[in-house]
Amino acid sequence: MFELTEATIRLIVFFGLFGILAILEYFAPRRIPKKVKAKRWLTNWSIVIIDSVVARLIFSGAAVGGAVWAIEQGYGLFNLIETPEWIAILISFVALDFAVWLSHVASHKIPLFWRIHRMHHSDVDFDVTTAIRFHPIEIVLSMIWKIAVVVALGAPAIAVLLFEIALNGSAMFNHSNWRLPLKIDRYLRYLIVTPDMHRVHHSIEHDETDSNYGFNLAVWDLLFGTYVDQPRAGHDKMTIGLPDWQDQMPTGLIWCLKVPFLRKKYKS
Repeated sequence: MFELTEATIRLIVFFGLFGILAILEYFAPRRIPKKVKAKRWLTNWSIVIIDSVVARLIFSGAAVGGAVWAIEQGYGLFNLIETPEWIAILISFVALDFAVWLSHVASHKIPLFWRIHRMHHSDVDFDVTTAIRFHPIEIVLSMIWKIAVVVALGAPAIAVLLFEIALNGSAMFNHSNWRLPLKIDRYLRYLIVTPDMHRVHHSIEHDETDSNYGFNLAVWDLLFGTYVDQPRAGHDKMTIGLPDWQDQMPTGLIWCLKVPFLRKKYKS
């Protein structure tokens, strides 16, 4: 019953927020969308459907299921040490956010992981659908990592649910092509990752790609020196994607699924 509730809540939040951001992008775009938008959206939506099927087949209860299992077995820090629930929830949320930031850094620094993650970066434009463009292999590896962290922490199931909702929501927000008022962005990015902040990470320039790894909390990039304020070319003129694939190939579904097995000179 909890697993059903978890899935239902996440779907409601996902589609609701996606719809709001898509509308904001349409009426207040930060950059002019490329002409391949329709094909990109079809491919990116096809990818998330495949990802969802794969994830549910392999991980029936996802990360929340891992938390429930750890509680039942008595595994993990907070199942061994008596801790006020609100503290366990807060620490678990922050620790999971750091774990995702760390895995994102690893996906750029470790060549094998980069071959998989580069499908996300190969998108030739940047909007809310880029947030759902991850290779199925990366989804599986990411889920294994999150479940391992959840079990090690003995994280409360409610903390994991809240984190998953926040992570999905913030990823769509900071990948959106919405023109967030600059005054708001200037202060908001000290707390959470904004679209202008994360767009730098999708730059064609190597040193800019190697920055702003956060998906939710902005503190990790500020703390570990991977924060870059703005792209050198400016947001309107910067080039999105990877140097080797500046054509329409990344808009095709079959091409995207083959990316980990393609050989190209570009390295993150």
